[in-house]
Amino acid sequence: MAAAVSSEHFDNLQLLLKAPSKDAVRDVCVQSHRGPSRRLAETTAAALGIPAAQAAQLVQSLHVLSHHVLFHNLSSPEQILHLFPESFHSSLKNLLTKILLENSPTWRTEAVSNQISLPQLKQLDWRVDMVTGSDSVSRMSVPTCMVQFKMEDPCLPAGSESVSAVTVELSRESLDTILDGLGRIRDQLSVVAGK
Repeated sequence: MAAAVSSEHFDNLQLLLKAPSKDAVRDVCVQSHRGPSRRLAETTAAALGIPAAQAAQLVQSLHVLSHHVLFHNLSSPEQILHLFPESFHSSLKNLLTKILLENSPTWRTEAVSNQISLPQLKQLDWRVDMVTGSDSVSRMSVPTCMVQFKMEDPCLPAGSESVSAVTVELSRESLDTILDGLGRIRDQLSVVAGK
């Protein structure tokens, strides 16, 4: 959950009034979204002519503000402007609102792509095979089901194969057990969806 934006954070944001340009404010805002760092605090301190400790607090406050806007899905200027206290500098408030609105779609996309999630089933293939040769007579002429699951893992690093295939051989008894379990899952999902 995103941290609440406190009056202390807004006091820190007033330090942006010392920025030499709107582009300097934009750069600090965009970079602070990824998270506070010593390097960012030092470059911000140099750009604004403030002590490194104050710059670190400013970067943290910008980080909290941008995450608050994303977490609460604030997508209109009015929603964001409403966060600021009445006494906050009007031009700076408008500039920060504009920067947050411009960058929110990109930040939202990054947040979604960085989420950890389970692999997703993309394709299911199956076939029935008849075993005609085996070292065990009891396995001869017994039908088996071959099921291949193709799954996509969105958490794998870029450049690696995100789709993998798993093939399993199931006896009739195993298949019955799985189908019975899937039927129970379907029934439970229907009950939950019906509420």
